[in-house]
Amino acid sequence: MSSNEPLPYFVHPTAVVDEPSDIGPGARIWHFCHLMAGARVGAESSLGQNVFVAAGAVVGARVKIQNNVSLYDGVVIEDDAFLGPSCVLTNVKNPRAEVSRRDAFARTLIRRGATLGANATVVCGVTVGRYAFVAAGAVVTHDVADHALVVGVPARRVGWVGRRGVRLAGPGLDGVLTCPESGERYREERGALVALERGAEGSP
Repeated sequence: MSSNEPLPYFVHPTAVVDEPSDIGPGARIWHFCHLMAGARVGAESSLGQNVFVAAGAVVGARVKIQNNVSLYDGVVIEDDAFLGPSCVLTNVKNPRAEVSRRDAFARTLIRRGATLGANATVVCGVTVGRYAFVAAGAVVTHDVADHALVVGVPARRVGWVGRRGVRLAGPGLDGVLTCPESGERYREERGALVALERGAEGSP
């Protein structure tokens, strides 16, 4: 692309994007963001004010990251995830200022459609499942199941949510949980949530 051609994405003048970086079409990089060389941001994603993306971090497509979030090496955010203001994701389990552990970064995975509430903390090395919902201020220390609603410190499951992020009603006498907004139906089986209609689980 020549220097005269417009970028296929938006970068605010106060943002710093180190080259080379991989930014998808339609992405929006807002005030005071910093993307290090090698950072990857997918198409149509939005990075709010003061977001940092390290060289080894990956942001999928259509992700919304609110203000004051830092994504360090080893953090992977899948498509359609939402990260609330000032949520925290770490990448070293036992950091020390005087000990270099750059070869010990633990992978943290936020799967497709998941939500992290404002000020939530996700300890490194865990996976937050597809369409899971981590409440504001929760501290996640273990993997979170797909569609799980978790709250507290440490985070614990208190219910299930559907694709729309709304707590599921039920189960009824038939064992079915229903989304109050969409009518999508689910059933809990062996500690996991199973969609009863095609597409309810968010499969492509």
